[in-house]
Amino acid sequence: MGLLDSLAKNALGSMLGGSSKQDPATMLSGLLNDAGGLQGLMAQFQKAGLGDQFASWVSAGANQPIEAEQLQNAVGAEEIQRLASKVGMQAHTVLPLLAQFLPQVIDKLTPKGQIDENLPSGSQIQSALTSVISSSFSGLFGGKR
Repeated sequence: MGLLDSLAKNALGSMLGGSSKQDPATMLSGLLNDAGGLQGLMAQFQKAGLGDQFASWVSAGANQPIEAEQLQNAVGAEEIQRLASKVGMQAHTVLPLLAQFLPQVIDKLTPKGQIDENLPSGSQIQSALTSVISSSFSGLFGGKR
Protein backbone atom coordinates (compact mmCIF):
# COMPACT_ATOMS: atom_id res chain seq x y z
CA MET A 1 0.00 0.00 0.00
CA GLY A 2 1.46 3.35 -1.02
CA LEU A 3 1.75 6.46 1.08
CA LEU A 4 -1.32 8.06 -0.51
CA ASP A 5 -3.33 4.89 0.10
CA SER A 6 -2.31 4.87 3.77
CA LEU A 7 -3.15 8.54 4.17
CA ALA A 8 -6.50 8.03 2.47
CA LYS A 9 -7.40 5.05 4.66
CA ASN A 10 -6.42 6.92 7.83
CA ALA A 11 -8.31 10.04 6.76
CA LEU A 12 -11.48 8.10 6.00
CA GLY A 13 -11.15 6.27 9.29
CA SER A 14 -10.88 9.60 11.08
CA MET A 15 -13.84 11.04 9.17
CA LEU A 16 -15.91 8.03 10.11
CA GLY A 17 -14.97 7.99 13.77
CA GLY A 18 -11.32 7.12 14.03
CA SER A 19 -11.62 6.21 17.68
CA SER A 20 -14.26 3.58 16.96
CA LYS A 21 -13.61 -0.14 17.00
CA GLN A 22 -14.96 -0.59 13.48
CA ASP A 23 -13.19 0.63 10.40
CA PRO A 24 -15.18 1.98 7.44
CA ALA A 25 -14.78 -1.24 5.43
CA THR A 26 -16.28 -3.27 8.27
CA MET A 27 -19.16 -0.81 8.50
CA LEU A 28 -19.86 -1.12 4.76
CA SER A 29 -19.56 -4.91 4.96
CA GLY A 30 -22.21 -4.82 7.67
CA LEU A 31 -24.46 -2.68 5.51
CA LEU A 32 -24.13 -5.11 2.61
CA ASN A 33 -24.59 -8.19 4.78
CA ASP A 34 -27.70 -6.76 6.44
CA ALA A 35 -29.16 -5.91 3.02
CA GLY A 36 -28.47 -9.36 1.58
CA GLY A 37 -25.44 -8.32 -0.44
CA LEU A 38 -25.28 -6.08 -3.46
CA GLN A 39 -28.41 -7.70 -4.92
CA GLY A 40 -30.34 -7.05 -1.71
CA LEU A 41 -29.11 -3.47 -1.50
CA MET A 42 -30.12 -2.96 -5.13
CA ALA A 43 -33.60 -4.30 -4.32
CA GLN A 44 -33.91 -1.82 -1.44
CA PHE A 45 -33.03 1.05 -3.78
CA GLN A 46 -35.49 -0.20 -6.40
CA LYS A 47 -38.24 -0.41 -3.80
CA ALA A 48 -37.51 3.20 -2.79
CA GLY A 49 -37.76 4.30 -6.44
CA LEU A 50 -33.99 4.75 -6.75
CA GLY A 51 -33.21 1.75 -8.93
CA ASP A 52 -31.86 3.90 -11.77
CA GLN A 53 -29.34 5.54 -9.46
CA PHE A 54 -28.13 2.22 -8.09
CA ALA A 55 -27.96 0.76 -11.62
CA SER A 56 -25.77 3.70 -12.69
CA TRP A 57 -23.28 2.82 -9.93
CA VAL A 58 -23.07 -0.76 -11.16
CA SER A 59 -22.93 0.08 -14.88
CA ALA A 60 -19.84 1.20 -16.73
CA GLY A 61 -21.29 4.69 -17.28
CA ALA A 62 -21.31 7.76 -15.06
CA ASN A 63 -22.56 7.43 -11.48
CA GLN A 64 -25.75 9.32 -10.70
CA PRO A 65 -25.53 11.20 -7.40
CA ILE A 66 -27.77 10.48 -4.45
CA GLU A 67 -28.95 12.85 -1.75
CA ALA A 68 -28.58 11.91 1.91
CA GLU A 69 -32.37 11.82 2.36
CA GLN A 70 -32.78 9.49 -0.60
CA LEU A 71 -30.12 7.18 0.79
CA GLN A 72 -31.85 7.13 4.17
CA ASN A 73 -35.18 6.31 2.49
CA ALA A 74 -33.61 3.40 0.63
CA VAL A 75 -31.57 1.94 3.48
CA GLY A 76 -33.78 2.95 6.39
CA ALA A 77 -33.28 5.41 9.22
CA GLU A 78 -32.76 2.59 11.75
CA GLU A 79 -29.97 1.04 9.67
CA ILE A 80 -28.26 4.41 9.27
CA GLN A 81 -28.49 4.98 13.03
CA ARG A 82 -27.08 1.51 13.70
CA LEU A 83 -24.17 2.11 11.33
CA ALA A 84 -23.50 5.53 12.84
CA SER A 85 -23.42 4.14 16.36
CA LYS A 86 -20.92 1.47 15.26
CA VAL A 87 -18.48 4.17 14.21
CA GLY A 88 -19.26 6.43 17.16
CA MET A 89 -20.89 9.22 15.19
CA GLN A 90 -24.30 10.79 14.72
CA ALA A 91 -26.46 9.62 11.82
CA HIS A 92 -26.63 13.15 10.42
CA THR A 93 -22.83 13.07 10.07
CA VAL A 94 -22.52 9.57 8.59
CA LEU A 95 -25.37 9.94 6.10
CA PRO A 96 -23.79 12.59 3.82
CA LEU A 97 -20.50 10.67 3.85
CA LEU A 98 -22.29 7.51 2.77
CA ALA A 99 -24.17 9.45 0.10
CA GLN A 100 -20.86 10.75 -1.22
CA PHE A 101 -18.84 7.54 -1.12
CA LEU A 102 -21.32 4.65 -1.54
CA PRO A 103 -21.90 5.25 -5.29
CA GLN A 104 -18.16 5.21 -5.93
CA VAL A 105 -17.58 2.13 -3.77
CA ILE A 106 -20.39 0.21 -5.50
CA ASP A 107 -18.87 1.29 -8.83
CA LYS A 108 -15.46 -0.06 -7.79
CA LEU A 109 -17.01 -3.34 -6.56
CA THR A 110 -18.65 -3.89 -9.96
CA PRO A 111 -15.86 -3.16 -12.48
CA LYS A 112 -17.47 -5.21 -15.26
CA GLY A 113 -20.69 -3.22 -15.10
CA GLN A 114 -22.59 -6.02 -13.38
CA ILE A 115 -22.83 -7.66 -9.97
CA ASP A 116 -20.48 -10.63 -10.23
CA GLU A 117 -20.00 -11.14 -6.50
CA ASN A 118 -23.06 -10.52 -4.34
CA LEU A 119 -21.16 -10.42 -1.03
CA PRO A 120 -17.74 -8.88 -1.61
CA SER A 121 -15.10 -9.65 0.99
CA GLY A 122 -13.88 -7.17 3.54
CA SER A 123 -10.60 -6.87 1.66
CA GLN A 124 -12.45 -6.10 -1.59
CA ILE A 125 -14.46 -3.40 0.18
CA GLN A 126 -11.30 -2.00 1.80
CA SER A 127 -9.58 -1.93 -1.58
CA ALA A 128 -12.57 -0.12 -3.15
CA LEU A 129 -12.64 2.42 -0.30
CA THR A 130 -8.92 3.03 -0.54
CA SER A 131 -9.19 3.56 -4.28
CA VAL A 132 -12.09 5.99 -3.92
CA ILE A 133 -10.43 7.98 -1.16
CA SER A 134 -7.08 8.02 -2.95
CA SER A 135 -8.81 9.41 -6.02
CA SER A 136 -10.50 12.06 -3.89
CA PHE A 137 -7.22 13.09 -2.26
CA SER A 138 -5.44 13.08 -5.59
CA GLY A 139 -8.07 15.48 -6.90
CA LEU A 140 -7.50 17.78 -3.94
CA PHE A 141 -3.80 17.99 -4.73
CA GLY A 142 -4.16 18.58 -8.45
CA GLY A 143 -3.84 14.98 -9.62
CA LYS A 144 -6.13 13.22 -12.03
CA ARG A 145 -9.33 11.71 -10.63
